[in-house]
Amino acid sequence: MKNLSDFNLLNRSAKFFIPFIIAGIGIIFIYMLLDNQISIKLLFLMFAYFFPPLGKESIIPIGVSGGEITIPLFNQQVIVTSINPLIMALTIAFVDIVVALFLVWNYDLAKKIPLIGGFIEKVEKIGKKSSNKYNWIKPLRFMGIMLFVMVPFQGSGGLVGSIIGRLIGMKPWNIFFAISAGSIVGCILIAYFADIILSIFIRNFLLGLLIIIIIITALIMYFVYNKINKNNIN
Repeated sequence: MKNLSDFNLLNRSAKFFIPFIIAGIGIIFIYMLLDNQISIKLLFLMFAYFFPPLGKESIIPIGVSGGEITIPLFNQQVIVTSINPLIMALTIAFVDIVVALFLVWNYDLAKKIPLIGGFIEKVEKIGKKSSNKYNWIKPLRFMGIMLFVMVPFQGSGGLVGSIIGRLIGMKPWNIFFAISAGSIVGCILIAYFADIILSIFIRNFLLGLLIIIIIITALIMYFVYNKINKNNIN
């Protein structure tokens, strides 16, 4: 019995620490393989990704952008390092994958962690209360979670994807692989789209500005539509 108890304790400890070890190895690789300025910017953006309302739709374009920028008020010019779109995309996807792995093994424990636990319970309550918030995902199962994580809107990353997967009754490892695939594809699409928009800006400022205005208008309409739906539900 003691051996079994020791094994269970070791197993639980391994599941808790392995995601942190993987994250640490990833950070070491970033420092070893990339230029110092790029690695600092990349690690800062990885950290910022954990704080709403920042999401992949804002973090990735910030990482991809670069060049000579004038700081308002101070009228000083600084050189901002541009990160390769593929590196930027895979780095943010890596964050989603590590978070999903942690929740696969430690979902119930995560609910007891301050802030994270409160957020998980909040998303669970929204999912259970709302009849149409996440219902479109349920019949699609794996593809539904994958598409949900791919969508470039705040709150569609590895953490929320893991919670929604649990709510619709998916198996933990299916959730993990769906989030991994969705995050990689979604992040790559966002990164290269941002890179194309920046290239257009450089060649034709007015055309780039027009595209940005169209995107912002579409986002505003999306959030207004969601707000109206939420009010109707309440």
